Amino acid sequence: MEEQNKWSNVDAYFNDRLLAADPVLDAVLDANTGAGLPAIDVAPNQGKLLHLLAKMKGASNILEIGTLGGYSTIWLARALPETGRLVSLEFEHKHVVVAEDNLRMAGLADKTEVIEGPALDSLALLEARGYEPFDFIFIDADKPNNPHYLKWALKLARPGAVIVADNVVRDGEVIDPGSADDRVQGIRQFMELLAAEPRIDATAIQTVGSKGYDGFVLGIVTTQNNP
Repeated sequence: MEEQNKWSNVDAYFNDRLLAADPVLDAVLDANTGAGLPAIDVAPNQGKLLHLLAKMKGASNILEIGTLGGYSTIWLARALPETGRLVSLEFEHKHVVVAEDNLRMAGLADKTEVIEGPALDSLALLEARGYEPFDFIFIDADKPNNPHYLKWALKLARPGAVIVADNVVRDGEVIDPGSADDRVQGIRQFMELLAAEPRIDATAIQTVGSKGYDGFVLGIVTTQNNP
């Protein structure tokens, strides 16, 4: 508990100095809480990291797998150029309603599209409808399906695309091959795929902060995304 307090206080210190006051994002978190959504949004400094990574990439076509209430969606969409687009996939109808309200409040409804339904079905839909290849993909949904999300991300990405996957450390449980947690096993399978996949060059970073002990994968698609 003492360590967690320290991590949270350090996050608060950095946020106070490096993140400007943002009434819109504060209102989004309040709306999510008021709607009873789980408090699993990315932390503010993590949202800013996504924003900066998308800006550094010069992303104009972003895919997010896992919308929740749209908090990370807003951070990413704010990095888009005027003509950029973001597609976000969300399973829960209630979350979609809240996210779309939040995106309208943030003035981003014209740049964003939230598709409701199981993400694997929605990913197939994106391919069937001929969506343009994505140049930035954020994976933050149900962890047992992470291996499938990676396969789809590689199929839908253009060469040079950035792929970020959140929550890959899970309090260190990722190193337990005998874990009974299907989320941990999903991440382990995801990591094995990354290790064997020649089309992406990736690393993983452990983090501590207000969200506890976790981490993320950061990768770049290196070659043509043929299956």
